[in-house]
Amino acid sequence: MQITKKITLLFAILSAVIISLLSGFVWYFANEFAFEDFYKRLEARVNISAQIKLYEDVNNMAYAKMRNQYLERLPSEKAFIFEASAPKSNHLDRELPQSFYNRIKSGFMSRYRVDNHFYAGKSFKINNKDYLVIISANDPVGFRELKDLQRILIIGFFLSVFLSFIVGWRFSNYMLIPLRKVIKSVKKIKAENLHMRLDVKQGSDEMSQLAETFNNMLNRLQTAFETQNNFISNASHELRTPLTIISGEVELALKGTRDEIKTAAALYKIKDEAERLEHILTSLLGLAQSGFNGKNQPWEDVRVDELLWEIRASVTQVHPESKIEIDLNQLPDDERGLTVRANRNLLKLAISNIVSNACKYSNDKLVNIAIESTNHLLSVAITDQGIGIPQTDIQHIFEPFYRASNTNDYKGYGVGLPLSLNIIRLHRGSIAIKSQEGIGTEIKVILPV
Repeated sequence: MQITKKITLLFAILSAVIISLLSGFVWYFANEFAFEDFYKRLEARVNISAQIKLYEDVNNMAYAKMRNQYLERLPSEKAFIFEASAPKSNHLDRELPQSFYNRIKSGFMSRYRVDNHFYAGKSFKINNKDYLVIISANDPVGFRELKDLQRILIIGFFLSVFLSFIVGWRFSNYMLIPLRKVIKSVKKIKAENLHMRLDVKQGSDEMSQLAETFNNMLNRLQTAFETQNNFISNASHELRTPLTIISGEVELALKGTRDEIKTAAALYKIKDEAERLEHILTSLLGLAQSGFNGKNQPWEDVRVDELLWEIRASVTQVHPESKIEIDLNQLPDDERGLTVRANRNLLKLAISNIVSNACKYSNDKLVNIAIESTNHLLSVAITDQGIGIPQTDIQHIFEPFYRASNTNDYKGYGVGLPLSLNIIRLHRGSIAIKSQEGIGTEIKVILPV
């Protein structure tokens, strides 16, 4: 069953329950108080009848005249006056329950109703004798009003349930419009257009969170697909070069030449290319593993400022002559602004690659690392004074094995920055770059706090 139908059905059922409870309350109180006025009219006639029939008063004739003249006679009105000790069945038109008489004996006005026929009675003591005065009459108006109310409640119940079904249907359709848009957009995304993203509306409602979650998932999928494609295409290309050189050198060595110098040179060349091959394989493996799903390695709260000091120490070991300065002038007042949820080892590897490149391509000039936290975003800016990147190469530097045109004098394989980008993407972050050839480069890593 579709969610729209489920919501509509649930809405209709809840409305039916609420309306039935409300109708029940209305019917109960209407039934209790609908005849209250009629009973009071009967009780007034009980007192008047007792005054006229039982008490000796010179004004009784005037009371009787006023009663007949000004007090309307009720439908089927009858008055029963008899001694309390007399058999009741001889005086009344029907047998009344004993509880009716017990209440009279207690000194209260008693009431009783059979369908639309009402009784009211009371006991009066005259000359040491107890008399019962009972008045009966019909109330067609009140009974008819109660029947009309019952009919209205039943019709109103079914009409309200029907309207609630219609309103629930339109309401559920309206509320699910954003979800349908998300489904429609997701259906358009395929392997060949993983760069597409859902529109995330401003706000913190569930639809915005759902769209943002889909976008994060698409980021991870795109990273995994690109990693896999790059691994296959670049591995075949990059592995072929050292293997070709090794094969050629081995063939020369196997020709049986007696020149020890050439043989030694060939062996050294084979050794260098084998090391290069090992490095390429290690880099490719790291590049492939950076597309993991987040469950293979632990995630924890990481203080980025503390991590930067560790990165500085590790890079200094590789580049002893490097000069790395950490700028802490923009630290936030709240230390929580420096904490990110991350895989510590991967994040350290990503930033270390960038800092190591800055040291290598700046010929050991000063490298500045600045940290800043604003608006739930933490940024780490690595600035060097190196050779810079030509403008035509900037758009390609995050492609695996791509090297800028001015880096021929520096040893490298073009996998450090792509690996860093994959890792930062996995942490829902981004990398921004600004460079000018001959002046230097600034790479900024932006992470959500």
